[in-house]
Amino acid sequence: MILSAKNRLRMRVLWELLRYDVLSKVLGFAGIRRRMQPARQSAPGPASALVEAVCQAVACMTSFYWKPLLCLQRSIVTARVLRAGGIQADVVIGYRAYPFFSHAWVEVGGRVVNDSSAYQYKLQLLDRF
Repeated sequence: MILSAKNRLRMRVLWELLRYDVLSKVLGFAGIRRRMQPARQSAPGPASALVEAVCQAVACMTSFYWKPLLCLQRSIVTARVLRAGGIQADVVIGYRAYPFFSHAWVEVGGRVVNDSSAYQYKLQLLDRF
């Protein structure tokens, strides 16, 4: 059986979700952060199409995942899959001090790709990797 590109991408996302769960239990956030790989050389083609496909695959697979997923897990998985496809994606964590609120999202070229761009302006930058 040959999987379509869309289904291969969904399986990659599922693998990354599982990987995150295991690494977070074993190594914690610091271990996951250390293992974020830089983007490899990308193949020629429209990067925006890959970004959109990855964001759709993550949204699809998170709806089928058997446990609730937080923004950090979704963002790290999205960034890892994008980086594997040659797209330099940054995980950004922002916060508001009072009342406390924090959120994570992914940026490609300074543009939020997996969430609302309002977080860039409403939250203070805590970390970017």
